Amino acid sequence: MDTVTIQVNGERTRRQVEPRTLLVHYLRNVLGLKGTHVGCDSNQCGACTVLLDGAPVKACSILTVQADGASVETVEGLAGTGRTLHPIQEAFRAEHGLQCGFCTPGVLMTAVALLREKPDPDEATIRAALAGNLCRCTGYENIVRSIARAARASGAPA
Repeated sequence: MDTVTIQVNGERTRRQVEPRTLLVHYLRNVLGLKGTHVGCDSNQCGACTVLLDGAPVKACSILTVQADGASVETVEGLAGTGRTLHPIQEAFRAEHGLQCGFCTPGVLMTAVALLREKPDPDEATIRAALAGNLCRCTGYENIVRSIARAARASGAPA
């Protein structure tokens, strides 16, 4: 067993884990953060996307021991402790940016990383950022509109 210390959604966690434990399983099974979904378990679909030190990563492709000392943000941490939705969540609600919702946590985390890096992305940039996130329900139109709306809401020029 290895001991890992990871900052998850602003809270320090310290646990013992098997060296082979994937970050997605640590988040879901050890910490109980079920918002990070296991979709394909093969680094293809993006349902398990979280932010590792601010960068979007697929948690099914990262060992927990690789995240030791890092900061991880999951969909549960978006709204913080308040009951108000994060601007990206509000934009997805307003633009109907989800259907079944299975891919949504990963898409939201990818969008947050994109908007932090590029507060005013054009449609092509949004679509390129979403390349690693598969949605089987939508045609991505409402997802793209949702991200553009969140960008406008954050004060980026229209």
